[in-house]
Amino acid sequence: MELGLYTFADVNPNPSRSRGVEAAERIRHLIEEIELADQVGLDVFGLGEHHRPDYVASAPVVALAAAAVKTKNIRLSSAVTVLSSDDPVRVFQQFATLDLISNGRAEIMAGRGSFIESFPLFGYNLEDYDQLFEEKLDLLLALRDSEVVDWKGEMRAPINGRGVYPRPLQDPLPLWIAVGGTPQSAARAGALGLPVALAIIGGEYPRFAPLFDLYREAARRAGQDAAKLKTSINVHGFIADTTEAAADQFYGPQAEVMNRIGRERGWGPTSRAHFDTSRGPTGNLFLGDPELVAEKIIAAHKVFRNDRFLLQMAIGQMPHDQVMRGIELYGTKVAPIVRKALTGAAEGAKATA
Repeated sequence: MELGLYTFADVNPNPSRSRGVEAAERIRHLIEEIELADQVGLDVFGLGEHHRPDYVASAPVVALAAAAVKTKNIRLSSAVTVLSSDDPVRVFQQFATLDLISNGRAEIMAGRGSFIESFPLFGYNLEDYDQLFEEKLDLLLALRDSEVVDWKGEMRAPINGRGVYPRPLQDPLPLWIAVGGTPQSAARAGALGLPVALAIIGGEYPRFAPLFDLYREAARRAGQDAAKLKTSINVHGFIADTTEAAADQFYGPQAEVMNRIGRERGWGPTSRAHFDTSRGPTGNLFLGDPELVAEKIIAAHKVFRNDRFLLQMAIGQMPHDQVMRGIELYGTKVAPIVRKALTGAAEGAKATA
C-alpha cells in the first residue's frame, strides 16, 4: 500500500502582515514538506486546488513543479483538481508538463470540488454542476487516450482533429477520481475503470466501506479489469512523539478550520470531546504516536483493502516545525511498521492460497 500526504496549503485568512508575505512563507514551507516527505520515503504528496483566502494553492501544478526539481521519487498529485471549472485541455497540458519535469511522477486527482468559489470566478453556472464534471471528465479521458482529439459536448466548443501537446512521459497519465460520500460518484469511477480516492473527514470510518464495494461492483458490471482498479482513503490526522502531544498540537488548528467551514455550511460547532471521540479506534481521525497511527492504518486496510492511504496533517495554522516532525515520524516510524505488517499479511495469504 502506498503511503502519503496531502494538504490544501492553509494560510491565515486574516493575516497581520500582507497576504503576499504570508503566501510566500507558506509556499516555502510547503516545498520543504514535500522535500522531507520524499527524503523519508513516503510515496505520494497531494496538493488541493482552492480559490479562497484561507488557502494558497489555487494553482497546485505550479507548486508541484517547483517540488519536482527538489525531489527524486515521491509521486506528485493534485488533491484535487476542480475539473468542473477548469479547461481539460489546459489541465492535461499542465500535468503532462509536470510529468516531464518530474521524470514520470505526476498524477491528476480530479473532482467536482468541495467549495463553489471557482464556479462564479471562472464564469460557470452552479446549476450545471454535474453536467460540467461529466463532460469535462469525458474530454480529459479523450485527451489522455489520443494525441489528436475529436470531441463534442454541450458545455464547451468541440475539438475537431486537433493535437494536444506536450505528451506525458507516463502513458497513460494517471488519473484518479476524488469522491466525498456520494454513491453515484463511486459508481461512475468504477464504471470507467478509474482509481478512486475517498475523503473521510467525519464519522466512523468503517461506514464508508460500502462505497468501495459499490465501486468494485460497478467496475465488474462494466467489464473493467479488476486488476487495474485502485482505491485510496484520504483522512485528517497527525503524528507526534506521544499521543498526548499529537492530540494537543492538532486539536486547535483542526477545530478552527472545521468550525470556520461549519459556519458556512450550517454544521454545529466541534468540541474537544467530539475530537477525542473521532480519534478512537474507528473514528475518522488518524492521530497519535507512530505505533498507534500505524495500527489504525493497518486496521483500516483490513476494512477497505485500499491501495493508498493519504494523511492531511498540515491543516489550518499548524506550526511548521510540528508538521515537519510529523512527516519525519510518518516516514521513519509509521511507514516501516505498516509496510512490514501488510507485506507479511500478503505473503501469508499467498502461502494459504
